[in-house]
Amino acid sequence: MKKLPQVLLVDDNPADVGLAREALAGGRHQSQISNVPDGEEAMAFLHRAGQYANAVCPDLIVLDLNLPKKDGRVVLAEAKAHSDLRTIPIVVFSTSRSMLDIARSYELGANCYVSKPGNLNDYFSVVQSIEEFWFGSASLPREEE
Repeated sequence: MKKLPQVLLVDDNPADVGLAREALAGGRHQSQISNVPDGEEAMAFLHRAGQYANAVCPDLIVLDLNLPKKDGRVVLAEAKAHSDLRTIPIVVFSTSRSMLDIARSYELGANCYVSKPGNLNDYFSVVQSIEEFWFGSASLPREEE
């Protein structure tokens, strides 16, 4: 049986998490979605520490930049610096449209940067496009099935 794609949403806004979950649930790839509300929990999840000891390694991370406890930029830098995590694609999904944020995210190793749309229909479309690209078009380094 084919393993469901695993997505880790890292976002402190419950409304954005709910919308992203709803959009992904309606997508073609039926992803298994986990979410954490801050950067410290994101790193604990990725390192399978504490309450996340049984967490499944994600195939894709969707990361907000402005997070409590540990900023998304720090999470991005730490994940891309770690040999076991650097191959996981990280999509920065932020309200920021700042060229500085975009450039810095790519410098830190982001695989892509997507600005969150303000319109609900566009939001759904963008999240489903992210899922479709990473699980429908891109080849990811996954365990053999």
